[in-house]
Amino acid sequence: MVSIARKTLFHDLIPFVVAQAGIVFSVSLVTIQIGIFFGFTRSTSIIIDRTKADIWVVSSKFQQLDLTLPIPYQRLTKAKKVAGVRHAEGFISQSVVWQQSTQPIAPVNVIGLEDNSQFFSLDQFSNSQTQDIQSPYTAVLNDSDVQFLNISKAGDTAKIGAQQVKIVGFTSRLRSIVSAPFLFTSLENGAAIVRADAQPKAKPMGNPPNLVNTDSITAVLVRAQPGQDLGQLKQRLKAALPETLVYTQAELSTLTRTYWLNNTGVTFILGMGAVVAIAVGTVIVSQVLYTSVVRHLSEYATLKAMGASHVFLYRVILEQALWMALLGYIPGMGLSMVLGAWTLQTQAIQILVTPASAAAVFGLTLVMCSGSAVFAIQKVISLDPALVFKPE
Repeated sequence: MVSIARKTLFHDLIPFVVAQAGIVFSVSLVTIQIGIFFGFTRSTSIIIDRTKADIWVVSSKFQQLDLTLPIPYQRLTKAKKVAGVRHAEGFISQSVVWQQSTQPIAPVNVIGLEDNSQFFSLDQFSNSQTQDIQSPYTAVLNDSDVQFLNISKAGDTAKIGAQQVKIVGFTSRLRSIVSAPFLFTSLENGAAIVRADAQPKAKPMGNPPNLVNTDSITAVLVRAQPGQDLGQLKQRLKAALPETLVYTQAELSTLTRTYWLNNTGVTFILGMGAVVAIAVGTVIVSQVLYTSVVRHLSEYATLKAMGASHVFLYRVILEQALWMALLGYIPGMGLSMVLGAWTLQTQAIQILVTPASAAAVFGLTLVMCSGSAVFAIQKVISLDPALVFKPE
């Protein structure tokens, strides 16, 4: 049976190659669509996931980091006094307008971090040291955004409002599909840059001022005491900090991802692309298998005349479909992985292929090819064995 299935399948080489190209295309497109979906989902919360805090305190109006109201810096002062808090830091995430003299204006997202932050270290992602951003009005930029923002090297400057900002280093692989380019700086620098953007005619002083209780930040990051129950600590923080919401890191990450999935059309768009890819592959495979059966009707008629059962014929055609699935899946998945590595390296955009998604795509490929075989099987089952005795 194996030799019959293989010989029948590989006998018509050109149609077989065309079918495999269709399957490779389908597998690649489905994998990329699913990978973009997972990569998109993960990127929406990339800053939250990389900022290793036990608890986040945010505004009561929080939707996601790019859509929230600020909270007073005083909330940080109060949070440090709550029982069960081991360490707390302020955090700023705010979109501002980036200006280059030779380029159009562009949005950037200022990420302000405490000096020597215990929750986030740029050292993990670049050759730049976190200390580099402690100098007045200095910042670190993701290396994939340098062309977009017209930055060629460390030391280049740009304006945000009336304030000159100097780029002192670059990170890698810290980019979100849904957010403007990240501009990492110190908390004091971040607050001053945001103020300069809001009041472009006001010239800041040479050094950013220290934050006071009336200044604004985006969130308070909290690390709990060892053994502290996070649920109880959340309740104490909520009671001590009015007009705030208190989440664990996992809760805030899930909330952010859910917001983007429920309030954008990305799920529908990527899902539609995957459905189209499966449909294209199914049609191509169905046509090739059906054409192959029609071309070999006399051989199948001979097998039926010799007493071959319907089960035997089912197995022959299904095996052909499974071979097509396997031989199309491997290069298709390989192509997807290459494209994923290229986009991550050049654009810092992740096409995330997990073992689970790879297995799911393989299952879809098997279903697609097996379903296509049904059309060809019906032609063989209805075949009259007397066909073999008819003169040509």
